[in-house]
Amino acid sequence: MPINITMPALSPTMEEGNLAKWLVKEGDKVSPGDVIAEIETDKATMEVEAVDEGTVAKLVVPAGTEGVKVNALIAVLAEEGEDAGAAAKGGDAAPKAAEPKAEPAKKPETDAAPAAAATPAKADTPKAAPVANSGGRAFASPLARRIAKDAGIDVSAVAGSGPKGRVVKVDVEAAIAGGGAKAAAAARAPAAAASAPKPMSDDAVLKLFEEGSYELIPHDNMRKTIARRLVEAKSTIPHFYLTLDCELDALLALRKQLNDAAPTRKTEKGEEPAYKLSVNDLIIKAMAMALVAVPDANASWTEGGMLKHKHADVGVAVSIPGGLITPIVRKAEAKTLSAISNEMKDLAARARNRKLKPEEYQGGTTAVSNLGMFGIKDFAAVINPPHATILAVGAGEERAVVKNGEVKVATVMSVTLSTDHRAVDGALGAELLGAFKRYVENPMGMLV
Repeated sequence: MPINITMPALSPTMEEGNLAKWLVKEGDKVSPGDVIAEIETDKATMEVEAVDEGTVAKLVVPAGTEGVKVNALIAVLAEEGEDAGAAAKGGDAAPKAAEPKAEPAKKPETDAAPAAAATPAKADTPKAAPVANSGGRAFASPLARRIAKDAGIDVSAVAGSGPKGRVVKVDVEAAIAGGGAKAAAAARAPAAAASAPKPMSDDAVLKLFEEGSYELIPHDNMRKTIARRLVEAKSTIPHFYLTLDCELDALLALRKQLNDAAPTRKTEKGEEPAYKLSVNDLIIKAMAMALVAVPDANASWTEGGMLKHKHADVGVAVSIPGGLITPIVRKAEAKTLSAISNEMKDLAARARNRKLKPEEYQGGTTAVSNLGMFGIKDFAAVINPPHATILAVGAGEERAVVKNGEVKVATVMSVTLSTDHRAVDGALGAELLGAFKRYVENPMGMLV
C-alpha cells in the first residue's frame, strides 16, 4: 500500500514550514536515512530524511511552496513491487478517506447541535474505548482541531477514539454535546477578551497612510515567530529590571594579554592565531560563572515547579538577515575562554546562513544580548522563555569615576538584567548581577 510522507515537525514550536527543495524526483528509489528534501523553518534550513524504503510515486507539494502545515501530505512512496501510478492515486485518496468531509464544519453551531443530539449512537460510540491524552501534544485530525477551536474547546482534553487514540470529528462533537467543555470555554471567553484587546486590523492601519506612499512586505516565518514569542513573553512574564555599572579596564587588559599570547596555527589563509577573544566572550563566561555562584538564579519557572539547572547554558543573541536567533553555549561555566570564543564564531556564522540545528538554539538557562558595538549605552532586553533572565550589555565608554575621594577616568559598561519575577525576585537578581560584576572587574577569577 502507498506510504504517505508528511511535513515533519522539526522543532517543538514548528507549525508550518517552507518546502525549499526536493532532492529526489518521481521514480527515484529511496532507503531509510536518504536525504529527500530541504525544509525552511523560522530559524534554519534543515534536511529531511526518509524513514521508509520505496519508490517516489508522487511529489504532492512542489519545491518552493511556503507555509506548508505540519503533518500535511507532501509526497507518496510506493512499496517494493507496488505500481507507482496506483500508489500515487492511493496516496491522494488516503488523507481524504481518513477524514469526514469538511463541509459540515462550516454549518452554524445551532445546526450542528441538533444533528449530534439526533444521533446518540454515534455520540456514544467513542466513549466505549476512548484513549485519554496524556497531557503532551494532542493527536487530532485537522477537521477535529478546527471544530474544537471554533467551539473554544481544548482538543488535548478530549478523549480520542481514532487510530492510536487520535481525536476525530465525532469525539469533538460529543464533547460539544456534553456541554461541559463548552460551558468552560464560555466562562473563559469574557476574561480572555478583557485581557487581550484586539490590535488594529491591517485595513485600519493602511487607511492611515496615503496610497502609494508605502510598500507592503509580507512577513516571513521568522518574523512571525519572533512577533508571537515576544507578545507571549511580555504578556505572560512579569519582567523586573536591575541595572549596574561595571569597570572594564582589568578585563580589557586581560583580554589583550591573552590574545597576544595566543599560539598560531596553519590555515588556508596562512598563519593565524588559535583564538581571538572578544569582550563578549568574556561576558558569556562571567555570566555563566555568576550563575554557578548564585545557583538559585539559574532556574526556569513552570506552573508545576521550579526548574533548577545544573549547568549554565548561555544563549547569545545574534542578528541575522530578517530577524534574530539565540545560539547556545552549553555548559559555558566549564569551558575555557578560547573554547567559548571559537564556538561562538562557528555558531554565529552558521546562524547567519540558517544552518543551525534546533538543539543549538532551543533551551538554555539564560541569555546575553550585547548592543555595545552599536554604541548603545544601556537598554532592557525581553526574556526568551524558558529563560528566567537575560542580560542586556551596553557599550564600554570612558567615564569619570570617584576612587578614594579622587576623580579618575575608567572604562565603564552598563548592564541591565531582566528577570522573570516569578523565578528570580529583586534580591536574588541583585545577587546574581553583583556576582557578574565581580567576575568582570576581577577577570582572573574566570581562569582558575
